[in-house]
Amino acid sequence: MARNEENDHKLHIAMFPWLAFGHMIPFLELSIVIAQKGHKISFISTPKNIDRLPKIPQNLAHLINFIKLPLPYVQNLPLHAESTTDLPLEDTWHLTKAYDLLQEPFSQFLQSNIDNNSLPNWILFDFVSFWVPDLCRKLNVRTVFFSIFTASSLCYCCPPSGDEDYRSVIEDYTVKPVWIPFQSAISFNFFEAVRVFSSITGNESNLSVFYRLREAIKRCDLIAVRSCTEFESEWLQLMKNLHKKPVIPVGLLPRKADEAESDSWRSIKNWLDNQRKGSVVYVAFGSEAKPSQVELTELALGLELSRLPFLWVLRKRRGLADTEAVELPDNGFEERVKGLGMVCTSWAPQVRILAHDSVGGFLTHSGMGSVVEGLQFGRALIVLTYFSDQGLNARVLEEKKIAHLIPRNEEDGSFTSQAVADSLRLVVEEEEGKVYRDNCMEMKELFGDRNRQNQYVDKFVDCLRNPN
Repeated sequence: MARNEENDHKLHIAMFPWLAFGHMIPFLELSIVIAQKGHKISFISTPKNIDRLPKIPQNLAHLINFIKLPLPYVQNLPLHAESTTDLPLEDTWHLTKAYDLLQEPFSQFLQSNIDNNSLPNWILFDFVSFWVPDLCRKLNVRTVFFSIFTASSLCYCCPPSGDEDYRSVIEDYTVKPVWIPFQSAISFNFFEAVRVFSSITGNESNLSVFYRLREAIKRCDLIAVRSCTEFESEWLQLMKNLHKKPVIPVGLLPRKADEAESDSWRSIKNWLDNQRKGSVVYVAFGSEAKPSQVELTELALGLELSRLPFLWVLRKRRGLADTEAVELPDNGFEERVKGLGMVCTSWAPQVRILAHDSVGGFLTHSGMGSVVEGLQFGRALIVLTYFSDQGLNARVLEEKKIAHLIPRNEEDGSFTSQAVADSLRLVVEEEEGKVYRDNCMEMKELFGDRNRQNQYVDKFVDCLRNPN
């Protein structure tokens, strides 16, 4: 094949993310960037999730084909629940069981593409569906494990291929694993380890998260990580050393603001426009994290105590099946903060909010989607972790002095309103917290540089086109 023909070769890539919006959105962002280069994408998920995804650019509609696979029925999984955001946290394992039953529909998708002579060149899959490579290998389709987790989190979770994980009790997860050879504070706090321990260990009905991660890494042809060398070069190199296979950073995939106007955004923008530049604390914990009622009360009182203007996107429940809604303090709180803060209990355009000049600090759970969105605009991070990889992210961000962690009780994770207020004032306005503001603004040059990040996708696509 002539060199120019090789360069013009277009790929067909299938995307198969886990049923969580913190996973589906990065898969979609990567799909959009790859499609912009002329390659065909088949984006596979369940009907309700696909209908809830952000709209893709109209000029790419002919290149991104959404494949709807109905979610199989599983006992105790509500019929409306197709993503983790639709369920209380303790019930999401039912969703995992239903997702595993998609193996047959997924195989049928592959077979239909054989019949149409349009079999994907590559499948990008998520860790939960570690079984994808075995299905694809029979058809000579290569697979990429695409991790929305950082390389540092992957290194913490997964020992070298073939090695057994020696960790068996909660305390084992509060220290750095022995296979990480350099200095790092990466670990869970005790209360964080308690919260994730059941998902780490699994049970007879559900395979553990760590097992799925290790198998995904072991079975795939190539590992792609939402990261870049400027942010965690030593961790990316360690991934290669540990697992002896290609590890390709695809960039941080910064999101663009939704172009569609909405009544909620107009109301929020009007409020933000009337605030002093860099003064507002934006408070949001993603699509899944929900504080307990005790935590919510301390948060609310801490925001009031800080006397900083705040915009709080408050999620009161996780889906229709969540019967334990949380509420703002019933002690005159809303009346007292009128004019100081704004609480939004419906959907809010996070990227637009973070892009606004009046926002100076971002109180977040440290999920990497939110971290990327905050740092692409240089917003200083204040962190309150809840579950999953958030504790691991928080340790790394804290090491880099780009996030301040609200002090908490090591045993149970409790915190006080005073700790919240002190942390917010430190990061947003006090001289001692200037290091966070400066470092986060410096990160804007990396996280917000769309051209630089897209170059990672260029290199990734080159690897897919020339895998040998």
